[in-house]
Amino acid sequence: MDLPFIVTTLTRRGLLTPGRPIRVASQLSALRRWGWSLAGELRQAAARDPDRPAIIDEDGVELTYQRLLDRAERTARSLRAGLGIQAGDRIGVLCRNHHGLIETIVAATLLGADAVLVNTGLSPGQLATVAEEQRLRVLVHDDEFAERVLTLPPELPRLDERAREELVVGALPGELHPPERDGRIIVLTSGTTGAPKGARRPTPNGFGPLVSIIDRIPLHTRDRVMIAAPIFHTWGFAALQVCFALRATIVLHRRFDPAATVAALADHRCDALFAVPVMLQRLLELPSPDPRPPLKVVAVSGSALPGGLAPRFMDVYGDVMYNLYGSTEVSWASIAGPTDLRAAPTTAGRAPHGTRLEILDATGEPVPAGRVGRIFVGNEMLFEGYTSGASRETRDGLLDTGDLGRLNADGLLFVDGRADDMIVSGGENVFPSEVEDLLAQLPQVREAAVIGVPDPEFGQRLAAFLALHPGETLDPEAVREYVRHYLARFSVPRDVVFVKYLPRNATGKVLTRELRRYFG
Repeated sequence: MDLPFIVTTLTRRGLLTPGRPIRVASQLSALRRWGWSLAGELRQAAARDPDRPAIIDEDGVELTYQRLLDRAERTARSLRAGLGIQAGDRIGVLCRNHHGLIETIVAATLLGADAVLVNTGLSPGQLATVAEEQRLRVLVHDDEFAERVLTLPPELPRLDERAREELVVGALPGELHPPERDGRIIVLTSGTTGAPKGARRPTPNGFGPLVSIIDRIPLHTRDRVMIAAPIFHTWGFAALQVCFALRATIVLHRRFDPAATVAALADHRCDALFAVPVMLQRLLELPSPDPRPPLKVVAVSGSALPGGLAPRFMDVYGDVMYNLYGSTEVSWASIAGPTDLRAAPTTAGRAPHGTRLEILDATGEPVPAGRVGRIFVGNEMLFEGYTSGASRETRDGLLDTGDLGRLNADGLLFVDGRADDMIVSGGENVFPSEVEDLLAQLPQVREAAVIGVPDPEFGQRLAAFLALHPGETLDPEAVREYVRHYLARFSVPRDVVFVKYLPRNATGKVLTRELRRYFG
């Protein structure tokens, strides 16, 4: 990424404003010694703004950047002295969004250990598999997961919230030096269709990744930001990285509650909200806030935008919505701003500066505008492979996202769904997401999901699962007729199943494997 663009963007976002010389020098020294790991990001923030609030928890805990760094360092020293944790070891973190989660992740990177961010929605069996496959040396967990961790091998140390606090209070004196290797953040893939895989996230090597995001999403130094997206997920963790870099004040709640979120946004005068799309749907089910929170940015990612969600949300909260399309493996691919989303509500936007995005056919050749192909992405933060040793297909430095999509004549990206979600029904290619978007626009429908199921005559057929608003009813044949009116006959769902709610993981993605159980 070219230097003038970096300087211009950092200036626009307030990162190059003058400061006390001694603090600026300490800030630069921290980055030079510790690099761009989460530990380095926190150190530079504490050096420049030590007394600025870093984290505000819902239980009233407020930590400045200096205090947060001190607690993370104490945790690291205790992990090293008490459990022998060193560079290259792996620490499992099974926590919701609160200061203890962040302290533990930073402590791991201070030691050069890998932090394995464990999805809070995993079953006891899945958790045991993750602990074995990731070769965890210790698991740090919230108290609410005490019963779930009982299935783990007894020799694996487990630290609950009291034990985690004892690490801070009982830390022995000692100095921490930059580790011999950077600690990696290992994010578990969503596992919506199978077992989750560990993906190794790279450490940024400069301002480039930050600039790619804040050039398109107008976040500024010292903003107040609520991170509602789970930090164990790539999107929530990316929000944490950006906030540290911007020396922002981070507002956290352990669980997402729509009413509590709106209240916190107003009480803390938040400038920005990081969320997943289903959270915005839940916010819209509340009465319109009056006055509305002073948000300048609502950044969403993690799953596809349902049809019509973007304009409906912006009608209530203002034109402040930004949709980032990416994945655990490619980080980001494209970003859509309010203007894009007003013009095309389901678009994933355009590739930001420093990112290559191409739509390729089965032979690896680019396809014309409007034609569906495989989405390949190249940027500075492509993942380093799965912890199993597997990776993804690459072509000319671009990584396969696993998704199918198309670019329109204006260069906007539209994602049609996972390549393995596309079904062939009677010889026709059908994308369930197109039908989902249409069904989501029915006023009676709260949420919709469409999947492919086996069919003895056509090979596969579509099945639609609909959760309705309270008190609403729909007739299955009326649903089919509605789809038949707008789409081709092979897009009409043969099966229409009404459910109370769609099964989702903690990041809001629909668990399609749970839906397939309806059909044996």
